[in-house]
Amino acid sequence: MTVAFLYDAVRSPRGKARPDGGLAELKPETLVGVLVDSLRERTNKAMAEPGALLLGCVTQAGAQGGHIALASKLAANLPDTCAAHTINNYCASGLSAIGHAIAKVASGQERSVVAGGVEMMSHAPFLSDRAEFYTSVDQPPSRRFVPPVLAADRLAHTLGIGRAELDAAALVSQQRAAASDADPVLQASRIPAGSLTGEECTRPGTTAKALAAMPSAFAALQTEYAEALGGNRFDPLHTLAHAPPVCDGAGLALVGAANLGPAPRARVLAYAESGGDPAASLTAGLAAMDKALVQAGLSLAEIDRIEFMEAFAVTIARFLRDFPVEPERVNVSGGHLAKGHPMGATGAILTSTLLDVLDACDGRLGLVVATGAMGVGAAIVVERI
Repeated sequence: MTVAFLYDAVRSPRGKARPDGGLAELKPETLVGVLVDSLRERTNKAMAEPGALLLGCVTQAGAQGGHIALASKLAANLPDTCAAHTINNYCASGLSAIGHAIAKVASGQERSVVAGGVEMMSHAPFLSDRAEFYTSVDQPPSRRFVPPVLAADRLAHTLGIGRAELDAAALVSQQRAAASDADPVLQASRIPAGSLTGEECTRPGTTAKALAAMPSAFAALQTEYAEALGGNRFDPLHTLAHAPPVCDGAGLALVGAANLGPAPRARVLAYAESGGDPAASLTAGLAAMDKALVQAGLSLAEIDRIEFMEAFAVTIARFLRDFPVEPERVNVSGGHLAKGHPMGATGAILTSTLLDVLDACDGRLGLVVATGAMGVGAAIVVERI
């Protein structure tokens, strides 16, 4: 099998998902085009003839409907011969797209592939595709769709994670995001777009006292989804501060074989995906992480930097509590609780961020973990070059 490399990875800042948000003036395909142009500048001839554009996107409706990867390919003036695939794997979509690109390169199907994701939640709000799956009662209750934030409250109850742990996770995310926003090394691969040069969703100045005073925000969902919960009730713990802001954003990586021209930034050591129990939502990323580490022949202790998707505060609190990992190596420039979660783009944004934080610490090994609702998870292990 051919070794796959990450020649570069770039991301947009994240903008608030509202009409006056910093990216809302752009169409999704226009935002992708900004990142394609950046990859062209940064990698020169390596971007000349990519074999495919693979793009994660969760809400494929309205501005994001009609095959957004194809629309983005045309808007970005990629070659006519470049294939286009739009991928929906919920919140792991952007990392799944990169995983598919790795497989194409490793199998010899393509020499280079552009992969990542886009989600413009100001244009296409969560659940606006109105899929019947969201309300279907055809499956037993334990296998029915439950909104991720409700799954987060249920998971906190199941794992015995309390409000203090959720507040601590949110505070660290905000503090690190504020400290890193203007750091040129940590943001070396963040590309200005629209009216944004930095993150728009962060809340600088967040304090422990302010977090502790916030009320839980999602109790009503337990009544709305009572049947899917099997009649179970639990204390609603997550506040708005424990949920990643809805936002707009995009990320792209150039994945290729050896000798495309410029030196690659990292070698792919392993990529893995895993399903999981739908009733244990938001946990499959950990199963994917375990698979990827086994493939790479590595342990968590050997990883220099980890970008762990903060899919609500319970996920990062659980990771830091239950796994042998040093907190100082995880989400060092802040995470989704502060910066926001543009769903289909998240995995690609985290991949770009990982390359920057590895550069900043002169690290060698990096890991991205992405997790989603209803048993969706993906992970990648890379070696910085």
